[in-house]
Amino acid sequence: MMLEYLTYASLAVIVILFLASAIRILREYERGVIFTLGRFTGVKGPGLIILIPVVQQMVKADLRVMVQVVPPQDVISRDNVPVKVNAVLYFRIVDPERAIIKVGDFMAATSQLAQTTLRSVLGKHELDEMLAERDRLNSDIQEILDQQTDVWGIKVTTIEIKDIDLNETMVRAIAKQAEAERLRRAKVINAMGEQQAAEKLVEAGRTLAREPQAMQLRYFAALHDIAGERSSTVVFPLPMDLLGHLTGRRNEAT
Repeated sequence: MMLEYLTYASLAVIVILFLASAIRILREYERGVIFTLGRFTGVKGPGLIILIPVVQQMVKADLRVMVQVVPPQDVISRDNVPVKVNAVLYFRIVDPERAIIKVGDFMAATSQLAQTTLRSVLGKHELDEMLAERDRLNSDIQEILDQQTDVWGIKVTTIEIKDIDLNETMVRAIAKQAEAERLRRAKVINAMGEQQAAEKLVEAGRTLAREPQAMQLRYFAALHDIAGERSSTVVFPLPMDLLGHLTGRRNEAT
């Protein structure tokens, strides 16, 4: 009787161990790559998966979007400016079979590929383009990465350049350049204002030359402005035409 009890207990333990090693449960975002005697036989999941112990093995693949921080990379721009650039990479598995079979470690492979692509793409652009056209650079890098990782069953969804670090000497040089640019714009605006003022003065002079009475009215307006100033010294402009007019009258009187 004891022997039969031990036999039944042993069989129960064996069945439990068999079921524990044969039953797998995969979440909604997981897939199982199945190998039978070392050969690929399919992708299963999600839900309940039953494997043949010893004969079949399963490797899980996560289909969620993964995030990797690309460490700072030393980049020499096309105009020979050294900078440090880091980025954030977003990707996901679209083909579990290729992600498990075609590459040994898709996480490390994608990270290294992102680093080399970041250096090669940014090295073809000048510093001003790196600072002002990040969206275009992000698109170029993403397109190159997506083409190269497609054979691994990886889809690069987004890559974003986070920081572009410059040394202090370069920061001061850029600040001087920006200051010089502002001064140049100020001088150009001032010159344009002088040009427009000169054109208006020429037009005003032509109008006054055609109408002498207008010149006298402008003269009286200037005297009114001078009289309104509280000053101990008054400069009284006397037009030469007026002197000639008075002199002509005196000659006529004599």
